[in-house]
Amino acid sequence: MLKVYGFSRVNSVARGHTRDLRVLWALEEMQMPFELVGMDHPAHELNTDAYRRLSPFEQIPAIDDDGIVLSESAAILIYLAKKANKLIPSDPAGEAQVVRWCLAAMNSVELPLMSMLFIDWTSDSDAGAAKPRQFMVGWAKRLFTGLERWLEGREFVATDTFTVADILMSHVLTEVRDERLLEPYGNVRNYRDRCLSRAAWRRTMERYLARVEEG
Repeated sequence: MLKVYGFSRVNSVARGHTRDLRVLWALEEMQMPFELVGMDHPAHELNTDAYRRLSPFEQIPAIDDDGIVLSESAAILIYLAKKANKLIPSDPAGEAQVVRWCLAAMNSVELPLMSMLFIDWTSDSDAGAAKPRQFMVGWAKRLFTGLERWLEGREFVATDTFTVADILMSHVLTEVRDERLLEPYGNVRNYRDRCLSRAAWRRTMERYLARVEEG
């Protein structure tokens, strides 16, 4: 049985935004059975030798699929999609596009968004945060401009159908906490909202919020 390591308790700021949601969403879309192993982050359950063998950086999510162990949400989603032959094309060209946009979500779009969050969380003063945050906003806008052009006339980011690349990209876009940042990018905003309107995402989030405690 596939085991998925996700949060059972996490701090209030992160609750509802954690990366295990990406894996849980994909599994809901694929209707793949799994066992959820809940981890209590404030109780330091991630900081053990046993869990480090699954996730070297002590992060959620991780999976153990009958001895195949993976961490990193993008790697997990690509693995599960290929195993189930769902949410990823079977032809090499289509698969390459999905992998391309999975990596774009993680390595390009997410970087300035997470950097802004870290600046907001850790800065001692608005004055001290202003310059680095302004730089990250500019970086994010450059990426949104490219994504806006790419999504013109497209329903999904990688292929003509919904794939794991859309799970990753749309979930990364939930890290935009100030909606004014997306106002000039209607294609990006509509794309995100279209993905997040899927029934599988709504079910995933409802179950997560019912199960995961604030700590």
